[in-house]
Parts: sequence; structure tokens; C-alpha cells
Amino acid sequence: MTMQVQAELSYLLESINQAARKYEIDASKLIERVRELNVSEAEANQQALLYAVNQIAIDHPDWTYVAARLFLNELYAEAAKNREYDRSLKYGDFYDLIHRLTTSGIYSSDLLNLYSKAEIAELAKEINPEQDGLFNYIGLFLLADRYLAKDHERNVFELPQERFMIIAMTIMKHESKSKRLHLVKEAYWALSHLYMTVATPTLANAGKSFGQLSSCFIDTIDDSLDGIYLNNWDIARLSKDGGGIGIYYGKVRALGSDIKKFKGNSSGIIPWIKLVNDTAVSVDQLGQRQGAIAVYLDVFHKDIMNGFLDLKTNNGDERRKAHDIFTGVTIPDLFMEKLEETDEHGRSIGEWHTFCPHQVKQIMGWKDENGNPLGLEDFYDETERKYFTEKYQEAVNHPLLPRKTYRAMDIMVRIMVSQLETGTPYMFYRDEVNRQNPNKHINGYGRTSIYCSNLCTEIAQNMSATTIVKEFQDEDGNIVMVRKPGDFVVCNLSSINLARAVPANVVERLIPIQVRMLDNVIDLNTITVGQAQLTNQKYRAVGLGTFGWHHLLALKEIHWESPEAVAYADELYEDIAFYTIRSSMELAKEKGAYEKFQGSEWQTGEYFSRKNYRSERWQKLKTEVAANGIRNGWLMAVAPNSSTAKIGGSTDGIDPIYSVEYAEEKKNFKFKVTAPDINHRTYNYYRRARHELDQVWSIKQNAARQRHIDQAISFNLYVKHDIKAKELLNLHMAAWKHGLKTTYYVRSTSQAEIEACEACQS
Repeated sequence: MTMQVQAELSYLLESINQAARKYEIDASKLIERVRELNVSEAEANQQALLYAVNQIAIDHPDWTYVAARLFLNELYAEAAKNREYDRSLKYGDFYDLIHRLTTSGIYSSDLLNLYSKAEIAELAKEINPEQDGLFNYIGLFLLADRYLAKDHERNVFELPQERFMIIAMTIMKHESKSKRLHLVKEAYWALSHLYMTVATPTLANAGKSFGQLSSCFIDTIDDSLDGIYLNNWDIARLSKDGGGIGIYYGKVRALGSDIKKFKGNSSGIIPWIKLVNDTAVSVDQLGQRQGAIAVYLDVFHKDIMNGFLDLKTNNGDERRKAHDIFTGVTIPDLFMEKLEETDEHGRSIGEWHTFCPHQVKQIMGWKDENGNPLGLEDFYDETERKYFTEKYQEAVNHPLLPRKTYRAMDIMVRIMVSQLETGTPYMFYRDEVNRQNPNKHINGYGRTSIYCSNLCTEIAQNMSATTIVKEFQDEDGNIVMVRKPGDFVVCNLSSINLARAVPANVVERLIPIQVRMLDNVIDLNTITVGQAQLTNQKYRAVGLGTFGWHHLLALKEIHWESPEAVAYADELYEDIAFYTIRSSMELAKEKGAYEKFQGSEWQTGEYFSRKNYRSERWQKLKTEVAANGIRNGWLMAVAPNSSTAKIGGSTDGIDPIYSVEYAEEKKNFKFKVTAPDINHRTYNYYRRARHELDQVWSIKQNAARQRHIDQAISFNLYVKHDIKAKELLNLHMAAWKHGLKTTYYVRSTSQAEIEACEACQS
């Protein structure tokens, strides 16, 4: 090795030594290999990185941090070269970075316009390169590959801690100047310690001159040609900006229904879903991935057995398939009760009738207080009165109302067959969702406000269809279309990294800054679909969630399949709920309550009573909320959190780990990954992989958690490919009986790995 090469490699060798000492790793073989190389430092770093990645294993998990340190060397070197500063500094001048990327059009001009040079200099002092040492290799790789700001040639300019500071500055930019810098520093503290993550659209787009910050959206389609095509236009625009989409089709007339009184002319919902499928494929998300769209249909809709449940399966008429969308079924309590009806031999005999929503409105004559027709989908069963059941029975008893009748179990079998093949449909328990809705006052008790969930099943907010009121020609000769905006749901997400925040005892400090960040996203976002923007402002809904649950259980030495895990879920999520509601109340004192607060269950106190929150702290908070209001109409939702959990160095959402050691593979990488913090102490709490666990324990945990979450939870069921139909049915029955609002994928060992929605990572 020449003296010049030796000098160049000294930095690399010191990096390896530092990481090896910190994690008590024997890196002598790697150091020896590096010393034998007669190549440039960059090439030597590449070879050392490859060696470190290959060493990651269950018996040597901390090699991931050595690999991360070597990858950081590459990022530091590239940023220093592109920004023209000395690499030994690790991070260059922060103001210069903002100025360069603003000038080139990557950053929005707001950062330079709203923050003075002195303020930026003060914030630059907060940036701590040592926090980069918290990343494991896959987390750092994902952050660098997908989220760090690059120039138009994809050259690295921004570094991890700068991304966190830019996010903090962007989200807090309109706070009052007297406290703005303090709030930026608090947000940076939360992000840089990996105590929390923001939604991936925020992680990717905050501070930039393009893209929006919200995760996903839900629309209700009006039963008209205009409604169907305008929905397609709206979701195309949102999909282009990176949003995941959920669509409710339950109001659209079924196959064979009449159109303008001409009998049998309707082609049903399948052709329209195929149209949406083509939109998902053709309108991609910022050129990175195709659109992600879920469509939901009621189990009492006539088309449920006429193609909907077979949309993604590989059997049947390919002309009636939509392989690129995801499906969900909305299910009333009554259907689940019908599954339990048996004869004296134990055979299922419960009948289930399906109807066309258009024909129900025509024939049944149900009206709301304004004279608008109502259908079965517009009612749900309350605890005291079974509104949906009453209306369903009226429909069944009407001699002139067409229907198709099945054994309820035959429908359920079709659902489960599709789930085992494709992972979908998702299950949406519509009565429980609407019973637990704190904003049911908009329509009233017994009247449905929430028809379906989103692409990842964790959002539950009021919905209604947008309709065209009129079209006219203005004085300039332009044709103007007037649309009456419905409630077009918007998801604003962020998640606590449980395995870092709970052991550090920072949850009470963390949640107020996290809720403020979420609330500010609402005002910062400019959503291209007007009714979504209006709904966002009207309800100011946010979704504070969590990830790292299995990681936390292992650190706490609690077995997954245990009453202790259930009890801990109940205790922890009650605390999270308390701090979240209190934080939103404090924001309301400062900035005002959301528009529809009056009459809500937050205002009346019914929300707290229904949750049986009777302790002194809850009663005090109940009184304070009634007096001061609450800033956000919905507050909590637990998203899947796969990508962001990896960035945070923890386990996905509320899921058990895939295995103690596995290969994580995406389009542009394949890495070996081990369970986080795995060692001789935690191994025993990780050793059973997700498909080996008794899913009933997962359901019990989620029920305990769901009690405190005002929206819903992305909750997967993991089953063996040879699971018996009765066993899978029992899991669905258990989920319903335990009060779950939704279930996400049924993930079978025989399925190819299902891509999670990137938009709902937080």
C-alpha cells in the first residue's frame, strides 16, 4: 500500500474502529482486508460496506450499524463533493444548502422568505451529526434512497439530519415568531432521536417546491355518470401527487338495474372499477410507483357475488378482473349473526339478501329530513336500537323489491377463498365503526356517516358524495360546473416509535409536539381536489399512530401470546390517547376548536363515557375539552408503518416480526435483516414468527388497543396456507366479537409478499 493510499484509508479505518468499539464487534478481519487493498478510498469503502452487510446475521446483528457507518461515509463524501466543502466536517453549511436547493427549484422559497439568515444559523447549531449513528443500515439506505433531497440529476445534497431540520422548519414555519424556533427545535429533537416519524409524503416533500404532505384519501361515489367520471378525475389528480385512495362504491346501482326507467340496462359496478384500475396503472405516483386504490362494497350490495369478490382472483372471466386495485367489504353485525345461525345438525342456514341500492331508494321510499332518498347503506345498528336491522328487514319483507338471496356462509366462503389467494378483501365492520364515531352528530344516531375505510384500513371519518348542482355559461362564455362538495376524507399521519420513546420515557413530552406538527400539516397542504381541501379544514382530522410494538414487547420481556401483552396494550394506548386528546385540547385553547366541534361526542362528553374513562385525570380532561374545545375532529389511527419503521430501526406497526432473520427485498435492493435489539435476552420473545403465532392473541391485543383509538388500526391476520376454512372463519368471528373496526390483509404463507401502501407509512 502506498503512503498516499494509506493516508486516504485512515478515515475509513477509523470509522470501522469506532463502530466496532461501540458495538463490541470483532472487526479485525475487515480491518485487515482494508489494509491489504491498494485502491481508492471510495472503492475501499464500497468493499468494506459489502463485507459488513454480509456479516449481518442473528448471531452478529450489530454489523448493521457498522454497515450504516460505512454507508454514511459515502453520503458524507458525495454531499461534500456536490456542495463543495471539506468532507471531514461531515455536514456543510446549512444556509448554503437551503440557498442552493431553493435557487435550483428543489426547495420552496418559503424557507428563505420566512426564516432570517440568523435564525437559520441558530437552527444549524442544533443539527447533530452524531444522531446519524442511530440508524441501522436498511433504515439509512431507505431514507437516502427515497427521501433525502437530491438535485435534478439525482445527486445527493441533503443529509439525514438536514432532512429532519427542513421538515421541522417547514411544519412550524407559520407559528408565531416568539416561539417558532423553540417549536422547530422540539420537532427536530423528536425526529432526530427517531422517537417519531412523519408520513412518507411529508418525509419526502416537506420543504420542497412540489408534492403534497397528506397520506391518503377516501371518496364516496354518487350514483350517476357524472359522479363516477368526476371521481375518476379527482383520484387521478391525487394519485399523481402520491396519495393512496379509498373509494366507496355502495351507492352505485347494480348489474341489471334500470337507467332512466329503462329496465336491465345497468352494467353494474365492475366496468367502473376496471376504469379505476386503469387509472391506478396509468397515473403513477410522481413517476415512482403506480397508483394505489382500494374499492369497498357492502355485503348487501347485489354485485357482491356478481364479480366483486373475484376481481383479483386468477379464475373466471379475465374481462371482469381488476388485478391492480385492492378490495374491501363493509359488513354489518347482522351478517355476522347470520353466519352463526345453524340447524339441529350444526349446518349453517342463515340467509342473506342482496339488493341494488338504486332499487332500494326507488321502492322503499325512505327519506332524510331534507327529502333526499336513503338506502340501506345509510343506516347502522346502534347499541340500543338496531336501525340497519330494522330497515334490512323492511326491505326483505317488501314483495316488490328485487333481491338475490344466498346462504350467508356461501358469501363468507367466497370472501375467505379470495383472501387466501390475494390477501383481500379487507373487512370493515360498519356498525362498530359508526357506533364509535365521535362525530356522528352530523347525520345523527342510526344514520351512517362512515361508509368505508382507506387503502390501509386505519382511517374512519365522515364521508359523503360530491354532486353536480348545475352547469351554466357565464358572461365571458365559459361553461361553469358547480359542484356541491361532499366530505372527501384526508389522512394526515404520524407515528410514535414505541421501542425508542417508551424506554426513554419521553411520550408525554413527545405527543404535544407531534400533534402540533400534524395539525400544522392541515394548513400547509394544498390539495388539488377542492372538496378534500375543504374537508381537511372542516374536521382537521389527524391520525397519530405507533410502530415498534413487537420490539417494545421484547424489550419489556413480554411474550406475544400472553395476557400480559393484552394488558400492556390496554395500559399503554390509554396513556397515548390521554396525552393526544389533551394536546389537541391545549391547541384548541390556543388556536380554536375544529368547525364541527359543537354537538360532537367530544363536546357532550359522550366519547369519554362510552370509553368508560372514569379516573380523575380523565374526568378533568373531559371537563376541559367541553370548556375549551378540541382542535382535531379525529385524532388517532395506527397505520401499517413498514418503511418508516425500518427507518426508525424497529418493527412494523403493531405486527409481529416476520422472522428473527429474513431477507428484505424490494425493487432495487435485497438485504438481510434481523429482529431489532435481538440478543440472548430478547430472542425468546421474538423466536415465534408471525405465521406461527396464535392469531387470537393478536386479536385480543388489538381489541385492547382499539378501545383507545378513535379511528381504526391496520391489522393483519397471518395464517398458514393450509388453514381450514372453519379456523379462518373463527378468526373473523373473533375479530368482530372483540369489537375490531377493520382487518387489513389476510396474509397466507403461500402468497407472494404483498406490497404495503407507501403513502400510509408514517
